[in-house]
Amino acid sequence: MKDTLIIDFLVEDRYRFWRHCTFLLFFFGLMYFARFWHWFSGIYQYYALAFVYTSLVIMAYINMYVLVPVFFFRSRYIVYVIFLLMLGIGGLNLIGYGFNHLFSEYRLNSMEGESRKTGLYEGAMMCISIIMMTTTVKLLQKWIRDNKRITELSNLTLRMELNELRNQINPHFLFNMLNNVKALIRTDPEKATTVIMKLSEFLRYQLYENGEEKTLLTSEIEFLSNFINLEKIRREDFSVDMNVAIDKRTLNSIFIPPNLFTTFVENAVKHSVDISGKEYYIKIHIMIENKKLHFTCINSRNSDYRPAEKNSGGLGLANIKRRLELLYRNTYHLDIVSTDKEYTVNLIVPV
Repeated sequence: MKDTLIIDFLVEDRYRFWRHCTFLLFFFGLMYFARFWHWFSGIYQYYALAFVYTSLVIMAYINMYVLVPVFFFRSRYIVYVIFLLMLGIGGLNLIGYGFNHLFSEYRLNSMEGESRKTGLYEGAMMCISIIMMTTTVKLLQKWIRDNKRITELSNLTLRMELNELRNQINPHFLFNMLNNVKALIRTDPEKATTVIMKLSEFLRYQLYENGEEKTLLTSEIEFLSNFINLEKIRREDFSVDMNVAIDKRTLNSIFIPPNLFTTFVENAVKHSVDISGKEYYIKIHIMIENKKLHFTCINSRNSDYRPAEKNSGGLGLANIKRRLELLYRNTYHLDIVSTDKEYTVNLIVPV
């Protein structure tokens, strides 16, 4: 229980204010027991303490919220060290400037020799201590958060896999497709063969590739194509426009989590039903730009049609949104726009 409380105090946002207060008080305690501010007379020793304390706190926060996340966490260690040295040198020079120009006339003569000997050493030790402490805290926070994300993602993936095992081979879907094949064998054997092959590819992906942590982008696109084409065969007046603006070499070199787009396409198929008898459609566009994968799915809709609530989400938009958060954190963008005539999904993820 105590270990959990300590971990929560270090990483949870609700403790952010108290974390900062604890850090500032702890660091002030270290500064208070230092000797440098006793070199000055009267109230100016407290001014000197406040000046050095403020300077080092600013350096600490620059390190924690600029240098560590921008450079260290992105594996740019050499650049991080360079800027860290620049920050340390700049901070020490600023403190030295304050001692030599702002507080020089208030320095005690008896401390003149000692201050020259110990000033640089004490300043360097304080800078090193604050850098090590703040960097360690940020690393510990990142490690704890990453472990929690990995655990939560594993648990969510397990739950999704259990749901998929119950729903991935939809009996109603298979029943309709087999009836269509039966009818096509009599009227169009060649088309029936094509349907069987597509159905075989569809089931193979669901049974085998769906269990992998990553799958080729081309495999995911083929799966979506098979799914839509099978639906198109058994539905009249169903228009599909699937545009993949990516060259084959790139398609065969990019890996993504399996079923990343399936939920959106399933929902598009269900919501595109038009009870007025008019043609209904699905438009899918996939492209890569600036090392980001753009997925757009648009489907027609009829404002009078309301699918059953329990079926309208497939695996559920809530699950897919949470999965995106765990996989990509704040590096993805999901925008869903619903109007009376169309339903549009725009998803952007890094690749």
